[in-house]
Amino acid sequence: MSLRRLRFVPRQPELSLDRSPRHHLRPRPGQPRRGSRRRISGVLLAGLLVGVPGLLALPTPAVTQAPVEGSWTGTLELPGGQELPLVFHIAREMDGTHSATMDSPAQGAFGMPVESVVVSGDSVTLDLPPLQAQYRGVRTAPERIQGNWEQGPAAFPLALERGAPAGEFARPPRPQEPEPPFPYESEDVRYPNLEAGIELAGTLTLPEGEGPFPAVALITGSGAQDRDQALMGHRPFLVLADHLTRQGIAVLRSDDRGVGESEGEFTAATSRDFAGDAAAAVAYLRSRPEVDSERVGLVGHSEGGIIAPMVAVEWGGVDFVVLLASPGLPGTELLAMQGAAIGRAMGSTEDAIAESARVQRAFFELILEEEDPDRRMERAEGMLRRTLEESDPDEMAAQGIPPGGEDAWISGQVQMAGSEWLRFFLAYDPREHLSQLDIPALVLLGGKDTQVPAEENHPELERALAGAPEAEVRILPGLNHLFQTAETGAPAEYAQIEETFAPVALEAISAWILGR
Repeated sequence: MSLRRLRFVPRQPELSLDRSPRHHLRPRPGQPRRGSRRRISGVLLAGLLVGVPGLLALPTPAVTQAPVEGSWTGTLELPGGQELPLVFHIAREMDGTHSATMDSPAQGAFGMPVESVVVSGDSVTLDLPPLQAQYRGVRTAPERIQGNWEQGPAAFPLALERGAPAGEFARPPRPQEPEPPFPYESEDVRYPNLEAGIELAGTLTLPEGEGPFPAVALITGSGAQDRDQALMGHRPFLVLADHLTRQGIAVLRSDDRGVGESEGEFTAATSRDFAGDAAAAVAYLRSRPEVDSERVGLVGHSEGGIIAPMVAVEWGGVDFVVLLASPGLPGTELLAMQGAAIGRAMGSTEDAIAESARVQRAFFELILEEEDPDRRMERAEGMLRRTLEESDPDEMAAQGIPPGGEDAWISGQVQMAGSEWLRFFLAYDPREHLSQLDIPALVLLGGKDTQVPAEENHPELERALAGAPEAEVRILPGLNHLFQTAETGAPAEYAQIEETFAPVALEAISAWILGR
């Protein structure tokens, strides 16, 4: 999941707007009526971002003939008073078509390719499929484009002014990211998931010296993740792999299926499909002569933490597991407490949190009781329209549903209602596989994690792992869902924190693995 970045980030790529899940902004280099006016506090918006662009009404076009090429800068104004600067660099190609890149300086993402640029008269459309996002605008003056940034169910007005931003946006410092030369071998690899008929791609790092070495495969959280689990300007799996390899542990980190260089269709997969990919990674590690085939483990973060025990129990070949910010409760319960925890961290009232929980509960019950995805989507649309009709317009706007943006919001939620990934996740109880583990297991939870709250999940994890040998469930005080040292633990902090992975967490992981 990162249950990673947004208040809950499903397995869809997206721009981190609050700060996820969402999604990360930078792909791997080389590759996006007023009734009773009930308050809608945004658990659906916050917890379920899925990329289905909506169409908002745009201003009446103004006829302008000035060329569109050049730099265009604007700032998204987000709920909670957050601001996210975006910069588009548009170029004209020799054949008369246009190309573009996008920067999100606050998130440490620069030069991100825009897949499609359509300029027709005064209208400009920029598509970023890796983020499931689109910008649609109209030239209202030679130096101004007025339009909307649409991503998942959220749509935000975004005015662009010609010109590069004043001053230079510095990439936020990420002091833990390793720089070459590395004191170990690094090899880009490919390996098959024969069951799925796809080939997966990753990077294998091997310690210096004589092997064979203990080894781990890393499993990402929810959302379309690259091998570094890049999000919010951080690359936590790069930092983790570097640390473990320096300690004498071989590490395989891989692009999710359908992401980066890995084959397969990401959007059609459930957690069980991703478990098959992780099992293929284990088989590949065991085939390498540099790896000790009796010391091969899995390290899973968030959703990856429910996948690792599934692999160990159903596929086998796993000698130990490390579960980072791993849920101990079914998805329906987890998302309810997640929405409440993030709401409190961001200052929501208890009334708003309770109303969110009510709407969310009804939405999830509908998804679980209706098997047919088309029927689920149809019923979800009716329920959501009724919800908005009863909601206060000011509250809706504060949650990222501006006037005229209702259809875009509903469209995104309806698409999520049809998601087999979400249906599986809501129904799945991780205790099912945790209770069957017969190998050593370490679970680390962040004391300030608002996405997998430690207080509620810790006892459930301990009980489920009571039969596993050498099982430990530990809470690391002061750390958030990404294992950064945090103030509140809210996802909005992730990008602003320089630290990518707290040393105390890195050392806990490596020491426990080597102690086995």
